Amino acid sequence: MTPLATNDPAALTHHIETRYHARHREQLPMLASLAERVEDVHFGGDKVPDGLSILLRQMIGEMEVHMKKEELILFPAIRRGGMPGIEAPIAVMRADHAGHDRDLAEIRRLTGNLTLPDGACGTWTRMYEGLTEFVADLTEHMRLENEVLFPQFEPVGRADA
Repeated sequence: MTPLATNDPAALTHHIETRYHARHREQLPMLASLAERVEDVHFGGDKVPDGLSILLRQMIGEMEVHMKKEELILFPAIRRGGMPGIEAPIAVMRADHAGHDRDLAEIRRLTGNLTLPDGACGTWTRMYEGLTEFVADLTEHMRLENEVLFPQFEPVGRADA
């Protein structure tokens, strides 16, 4: 496997799109479907992550808008070496990431930190395995953007750096 060229913004944006954006688009609909099944079949159960499917469906829409903004506006500008005022769309992406962090915290809360209850069915187990992977993927995706990619296009000495 070729190491990721974190100092090459064009390569990094391509990696983010092909590794993370594509994967999130696969993960979220499947996870929302699994969550709906678990919530329906185990309705009223003690450890049922009630509301998880609604949260995941909401995240599908929010993340699609976020990823499209990156793919159509921010990443093309980055690939051209930046643009005047690029800090503004980067600030919007950072704000979106803060919202995604809140969503991840809510996933952890609803699922008891992704802890399966005793005797969990196969669907519930697959869902938590998929959620574990999704949470790790989204966390790394946001870290790459916030800590590696975006700082290359922001003024030195940003207040929240």
